[in-house]
Amino acid sequence: MHLSTHNWMRAEPLEVTLKRIKHLGFESIEISGEPTQYESKTSRALLKQYGIRCWGAVTLTLGQRNLAAADPKQRADSVAYVKSVVTMVKELEGHEITIVPATVGKIVADGTPEDEWRWVVDGLREVHDYATKCGVRMAIEPLNRFETYFVNRGDQALALANAVGKDCGVCLDMFHMNIEEKDLHATIRAVGSKLVDFHVAENNRLAPGMGRFDWAAVVKTLNEIGYQGALTLEVVAPVDRTPVSPWPNQVEKNPVDISPEQLKFIQDHGSSLLSESFYTMLYETSAKTLLPLIR
Repeated sequence: MHLSTHNWMRAEPLEVTLKRIKHLGFESIEISGEPTQYESKTSRALLKQYGIRCWGAVTLTLGQRNLAAADPKQRADSVAYVKSVVTMVKELEGHEITIVPATVGKIVADGTPEDEWRWVVDGLREVHDYATKCGVRMAIEPLNRFETYFVNRGDQALALANAVGKDCGVCLDMFHMNIEEKDLHATIRAVGSKLVDFHVAENNRLAPGMGRFDWAAVVKTLNEIGYQGALTLEVVAPVDRTPVSPWPNQVEKNPVDISPEQLKFIQDHGSSLLSESFYTMLYETSAKTLLPLIR
């Protein structure tokens, strides 16, 4: 296992992220699923410069992106979007793509359970054919019930992966599992060899080491199933706006280079624009907590 990270949680140039994580012992990055934002030639050069490999990417299933949509054109456009993320991963010599099938934040269904399952399976099978040709492995990620109604638990993600293709896998996320799973370790064992990616954050979605999870026990279970992939940091810090906040420097006072859509995405996840010093502290804490367990 090795440490990786997403990069959507703070709006900053890719080079700033790579410099930080290289210094702290991270080995790879899972790039935000916005291919137009990360031109492959430039991003590949930066990855090589800092000695960080692309682990993969995560779909940002926002706005009209929805594989479970009732509208056939909307589904077709969503399939095309996911394929474009696969292309980005291939061009960055990455390993996997983590897929959230339905729009994040949408908690009302478009159709019957049978229709939506069929729509999503059909769309993902089309993506699967393309991803296989590109040498990119797919992983279905369940989110908690407050972010999606479609796939919330590991057994649901496993069933969907099995319906799509034999090498389609699952991505588990400790934060979401903490809300939805009866037994975190039993879920990891049940997914077993189909585990392609593993997202890490505390029960409060702060950095590992700032909550109540027993990370030594989690790593032990991952070792038991033979998981050799990334522990991908996805820390989404809740902003404390009260007088008792322990982090007076938490929020970025002079944000730059962020689109309205990206700002809304971060805010919809219960966070805000974090200052560089606070954000770096989250990474330092994560590395201090996890690296001794996997080396």
